[in-house]
Amino acid sequence: MLQLPDLPTQTQLPMTSIEDAYEECRQITAEYSKTFYLGTRLMAPEKRRAIWAIYVWCRRTDELVDGPKAATTTLATLDEWERQLEDIFAGRPRDRFDVALADTIERFPLKIEPFRDMIAGQRMDLRRNRYETFEDLKLYCYRVAGTVGLMSEAVMGSEPPNTQAPWSPEQPRKSPIDEAVALGIANQLTNILRDVGEDRHRGRIYLPMEDLDRFGYSEVDLMAGTLDQRWSQLMQFQINRARQYYVEAECGIRDLHIDARWPVWTASILYSQILNEIERNNYDVFSRRAYVSGFRKAMCLPVAWLRAQVL
Repeated sequence: MLQLPDLPTQTQLPMTSIEDAYEECRQITAEYSKTFYLGTRLMAPEKRRAIWAIYVWCRRTDELVDGPKAATTTLATLDEWERQLEDIFAGRPRDRFDVALADTIERFPLKIEPFRDMIAGQRMDLRRNRYETFEDLKLYCYRVAGTVGLMSEAVMGSEPPNTQAPWSPEQPRKSPIDEAVALGIANQLTNILRDVGEDRHRGRIYLPMEDLDRFGYSEVDLMAGTLDQRWSQLMQFQINRARQYYVEAECGIRDLHIDARWPVWTASILYSQILNEIERNNYDVFSRRAYVSGFRKAMCLPVAWLRAQVL
């Protein structure tokens, strides 16, 4: 398995080519996120490389809190990671993965704010392991995943579909920013539901406590992995919420540049299928990990292509 490098202890220009840096990003994306990688393979070459570079930065950021060495991560660690981010945007990459992201920043109109917001999301993970309300959780989901939508939208670009009659007044060009954020939130809610069993072993509960109370399902029940009607109703409530965000996100896919619509539809459909798998497993996320089979993934491709053409 590929290993992500430790953070460099000092600024130094890595001896690596841009091509090699992108290739390493491609390998890591293919290794760690097979479903996401499948969608990127449908993109134009320059855009897919940029998305790989962004993915690796996001993964490295996430692993500071959730990776093998997370126990040694402090707020000071994240402060240093943010300084390294500033160096990347200033054209001073510290390691080989930074080289790929720095090149992407030169080619596409990426802004630093979503990257900073993601780091802020990791700070939330260091400070808390419970969320009282969905509004609290929504902020977390935006920071750790909705930001990815903003980063990706900057690479994919906007181009509303040409569905108007020639005599219709020209409409202003639209940037599907809200919908890009919605897709990130939908994906993160899906992750949360799939990983409930794993997160409890780390002492974390991402399901809003107000929702547990609503269905009479306690924290003790969750830690014990209790499967009953209360749990099924709670999970169906959470799944329906996630699906609402997927629907909201779909409204913006049609406004993406034409060469991005098929891969984004593919990624959206594939990821939302995880919710279907949770249902097929009777909401057992304690002893079974929901995943989409290769056959089901293949079946999604023509559906995504058709949606990209007509929606």
